[in-house]
Amino acid sequence: MSDRPGQVAQVLWRVFFLNLIVAGAKIATGLATGAVSVLSDGYHSLTDTASNVVALFGARLAGAPPDDEHPYGHRKFETMASVGILLFLLLVMREVLSAAWQRFQSGGDPHVDATTFAVMGGTLLVNLAVVAYERRAARRLSSEVLLADAHHTASDLLTSVTVILALVGVNLGYAWLDPAAALVVAVFIGYACWEIFTSTSGILADQIAIPEEAIREVVRGVPEVMGCHHIRTRGSADFVFLDLHIWMDPEMRLDQAHDLSHVVKDRLMARFPQIKDAVIHIEPPPHV
Repeated sequence: MSDRPGQVAQVLWRVFFLNLIVAGAKIATGLATGAVSVLSDGYHSLTDTASNVVALFGARLAGAPPDDEHPYGHRKFETMASVGILLFLLLVMREVLSAAWQRFQSGGDPHVDATTFAVMGGTLLVNLAVVAYERRAARRLSSEVLLADAHHTASDLLTSVTVILALVGVNLGYAWLDPAAALVVAVFIGYACWEIFTSTSGILADQIAIPEEAIREVVRGVPEVMGCHHIRTRGSADFVFLDLHIWMDPEMRLDQAHDLSHVVKDRLMARFPQIKDAVIHIEPPPHV
């Protein structure tokens, strides 16, 4: 486990290439058959590769120490990459909606045959295998990144099943189900955009990362500390910075108060492993 970041990156690279093959197969099939639902699902699968790129970027920077120009580290570069992925997904969603609308207007039947179902079924099985592989690796390496990425891929399985059912309907004579399924894919892409937006905007705007009451509960567990206030947290879910003021007896010696502040810090970081640094200010209680 000494090379845990390298092992996580190795898993992500394997998943990236598998997702790229899946996306390429769907896009090629969609172009060959004229099925906008299959083409849209292929674009949707590209979001998996985009997610892998962000995860790889984050895993690479996770071990980078702070430097003179980045005293808080480099984790926000991962957030910036997520914003880039968001813009890419918005463009993909626009293309999917445009293709579905044009098909509704112009009509036409896609050429759906056994090969189309074979490609969709095969890529579905690959995605199932990827989810199982990533979840096993996430448990083995205790990796939140791998678990989140597996969850993202698992959510795409429903999209593929929807497209397959639409193709069955097309074969039964309901050609309108093809662009209708593309609209469903667009909804899934839109939901992914919303998730990325809410996550990245919260991080960039320094939204609270850990509830104040949870911090207070830990501080109250140290008997010599009389209370705390001005609690502030910011950062991503797994990389949080904390600062707060704790109240000490004014008669306490400075070295004792300093040592006690380290006890508070150690307990906070043990309770919340996502805290990477905590700055604790010592002051007398406000009523003194």
